[in-house]
Amino acid sequence: MNKKLFSQKQKRLLSLSGFAHLVHDGFTDTLFILFPIWANTFGLVYTEIGALKMVASSVLSIFQIPAGMLSEKFGERSILAIGTILAALGFVLLYFVSGFLGLALCLALIGLGASTQHPLASTLVSKGFSKNKRTALGIYNFAGDIGKAIFPLSVSTISVTFSWLTGTFTVGIFGIAAGVVIYIGFYHLGLGEPQKLQKKIISKKISGWAITDMMGFSCLSAISMIDTSVRLAFLTYLPFLLTEKGADLSTLGIALTLVFAGGAAGKLICGIAAERFGIIKTMATTEIATASGLIILIFVPLLPAMMFLPFLGLVLNGTSSVLYGCVGDFVDEKQQARAFGLFYTLAIGAGAISPFLYGLISDGLGLNFCFITLATSLIFVIPLFLPLSKRLAEV
Repeated sequence: MNKKLFSQKQKRLLSLSGFAHLVHDGFTDTLFILFPIWANTFGLVYTEIGALKMVASSVLSIFQIPAGMLSEKFGERSILAIGTILAALGFVLLYFVSGFLGLALCLALIGLGASTQHPLASTLVSKGFSKNKRTALGIYNFAGDIGKAIFPLSVSTISVTFSWLTGTFTVGIFGIAAGVVIYIGFYHLGLGEPQKLQKKIISKKISGWAITDMMGFSCLSAISMIDTSVRLAFLTYLPFLLTEKGADLSTLGIALTLVFAGGAAGKLICGIAAERFGIIKTMATTEIATASGLIILIFVPLLPAMMFLPFLGLVLNGTSSVLYGCVGDFVDEKQQARAFGLFYTLAIGAGAISPFLYGLISDGLGLNFCFITLATSLIFVIPLFLPLSKRLAEV
């Protein structure tokens, strides 16, 4: 008997969650096209660019867990909608900045609003799909990569045609409208309501973070921290590396779109590969390919580098999609918002620090050495694969 993969309500849930992911990932990844513009406009060095990225990512990381806890009292729907509007206001206020401090304050507001999306939308998807959960999360993650591809290219195009101020203001207005759509959409589905009192009671066997397998969750989180730190540092300084090769602003927009388009394909391809060849083999392959790709990128001219970016985006994002799909295996399904919040806090926290540290390296030793260091750091994921594989085998 041929059964539908998802019900009509599940499709709507996935569409709304995917839309939220698209918008929020578009918010955060638009920053990568803005960094070289701000460096030129305000005379910022690599360390200052890294500090700006650290501000946005640190706030985003710190408030992941509070967002999950607030959702237990007020519901995912309200917190997610408010977060979307706050992040959008951060883009609107960029219109009025005049230097580093103003940029940092706006990025803090963007990070605060964006902190709501990953733990809450992921939880809504995970709770809404008892079957085919990995497939649903894969589609949800794919939607985020569409936002990564669309937003930076759109902002770069508007910036070339008008100005970067017009581009960021447009993103902000769109984001405010998106927040309203997200709230109304989940309201009509009857999803994202505050938890009932009886659903808040947790078994004494479950830790405060709702983690059921601490070793498995720890290994998964550690790999994610290393992977995220490399990915965010790479995305922060890729435009500067390409600029050294002769790229202009419109080329940088295309370059980031190529990376994110490859990343979108990578999340689908690596999800399928993980099912067929195994999670550990897939992650090991993507990490080795990422390290090799970072080294290759240093030495090739602009055109070959542009042609290589989709593949690098594919392997760069491939690991993350596999990791996200495993979080639910190590946590209590009744309080997933806290566990997802902790997982994303650790990952994004590592990603918050890395652009600043690699900015120091870039200022002192150059971009080429920075990229070599990024590639080398991926070695540290290898010792984590064995204990993780044992834990996954027990699920």
